[in-house]
Amino acid sequence: MEIDFKIWLELFTRWVHVIAGIMWIGQTILFHWMERVLVPPAADDPKNSNIAGELWMVHGGGFYLVEKQKWPEIMPKTLHWFKWEAMSTWLSGMLLLALIYWTGAPLLDYGSELSRPAAIGISIGVLIGGRLVYDLIWTWSPFKENLPVGAAISWVLVVGLTYWLGTVLSDRAAFLHIGAMFGTIMVSSVWMIIIPNQHKMIKISKEGGEPRPELGKQSKRCSIHNTYMSVPLIFTMLVTHYPEETYGSGHGWAVMGVMLLVGWGGAKLIREKF
Repeated sequence: MEIDFKIWLELFTRWVHVIAGIMWIGQTILFHWMERVLVPPAADDPKNSNIAGELWMVHGGGFYLVEKQKWPEIMPKTLHWFKWEAMSTWLSGMLLLALIYWTGAPLLDYGSELSRPAAIGISIGVLIGGRLVYDLIWTWSPFKENLPVGAAISWVLVVGLTYWLGTVLSDRAAFLHIGAMFGTIMVSSVWMIIIPNQHKMIKISKEGGEPRPELGKQSKRCSIHNTYMSVPLIFTMLVTHYPEETYGSGHGWAVMGVMLLVGWGGAKLIREKF
């Protein structure tokens, strides 16, 4: 019996990718839920001045008390950082992209005049360019604090990118790259903004500096954006099972536009109701 090692590598990588993604998105949603249900402490107690809220939870036969500090004043001996779930998800996803699309047929439509190196260049460009445009909208533009306007601009750009990718890559690859772009933006936010900002907050606190609430605010905004991107991202992972209804329908860009809105609505529902 012949063993196709490439297929087994793809299968194992998919397995890791799904498990890591569940861990990452699951803990992100859990933290957003905790933010929503935290109970403010008694205001008349001076020791509670730096406590934003607390929460009692039960799971697996244990009882847990979570307390959120407004600023890191009391530092524990061990501080747990949530970042490797994100990196593991992205690295396994990039390996899948290389194994299945960069070296396989689905990247290009059959008969496409675009060379494979050029298509791979477009693929990498979409991932890098997506991050740059995200920063342009949410860090440098005058709309960075205006969620509805920023979301509307983002929607137009994503739908337009889906349409364009469908003219140079295969329709299936166009949808996949929108999801890969979202994932790249999400993981880079974790590693380039959220975690570094938290390190800065700890450093300032240890050195006795003045609190900088904007660091926490920026990190929280990126985390919220990650939640909104995660739901459409999962949709792009599932569409390969429904080609005729999605990317192969002849108007995939319109399907993407509708499902972006549905996904964002679902993310809002998850954040505010569940």
